[in-house]
Amino acid sequence: MPSLPPVIFEDESLIAFDKPSGLLIAPDRWDKTRVNLMGLVHDQLGHGVANVHRIDADTSGLVLCAKTKPALDFLSGQFQSKTVAKVYEALTAGLPAQDEFEVDLVLKEDDAKPGRMCVVKKHGKASVTAFTVRARFPQPAGRPAFAHLECRPQTGRTHQIRVHLAATGTPILNDPFYGNETRLLLSDLKRGYKGRADERPLIARLALHAAALTFTHPVTREKMTLAAPLPQDFAVALKYLQKFARR
Repeated sequence: MPSLPPVIFEDESLIAFDKPSGLLIAPDRWDKTRVNLMGLVHDQLGHGVANVHRIDADTSGLVLCAKTKPALDFLSGQFQSKTVAKVYEALTAGLPAQDEFEVDLVLKEDDAKPGRMCVVKKHGKASVTAFTVRARFPQPAGRPAFAHLECRPQTGRTHQIRVHLAATGTPILNDPFYGNETRLLLSDLKRGYKGRADERPLIARLALHAAALTFTHPVTREKMTLAAPLPQDFAVALKYLQKFARR
């Protein structure tokens, strides 16, 4: 049986995991045989543990779970009332027009592409995300440019950050649903570096990481912030961008 992801925090009422990219939170709608976090949690920690929220399978980072029913109810209420502060980090293909911006769109599931979301004028759900550009990595003509963003979703719609950034023309790097073919290659960054025919991207999965949550603890009633460190592939990609991308 696969092991549980690293535990970021645990006490009598909470447990928070640092989920790797590629691991589902719950059973897949179409393929029930795929390994998922809550299946592992229930097998190894019992069915009393429940996830309070979800992040995409392709997104890495912080997932908060409750170990008691009162804790689950208290935490779920905070997510529903939008009082939990969520911070994500993303790498985009392309440079956003502004350093600070907010995206406010109505989203619904795409009837033509089940499992994906689309922007509509009405009959969908409101979605809002605030974005801050933390670093820009422009490149010489003919080479892809990148940016490092902090994303603060105010609502919790499926694929929200991914759709919002795609809608502004700077999709998340390696987004298989809403992105483009841009790859982050060392040969595109490092002057004089000759990439091999089989050169691998510095980061090969969706460049989106659930970095932090701030919420009220269900027992102590104190504000607390939990944070998941950048995964190695994301950190390495950022390191090479900072070192070699020409500004």
